[in-house]
Amino acid sequence: MAHVCEVCGKGELSGNNVSHSHLKTRRTWAPNIQRVRAVVEGETKRINVCTRCLRSGKVQRAI
Repeated sequence: MAHVCEVCGKGELSGNNVSHSHLKTRRTWAPNIQRVRAVVEGETKRINVCTRCLRSGKVQRAI
């Protein structure tokens, strides 16, 4: 599953793990993406949405 929200476009971020000895290795942070049934333009579709968009009410969930 893609780690991209289809509503706000939030995706993976990258950065460094930093150890106690200050060695750096690359890592990623993935957003909390949920596959939900939502009403999109009057139709029920399955879309990938981040939990921030679900919680803020930007997505109307289908029953």
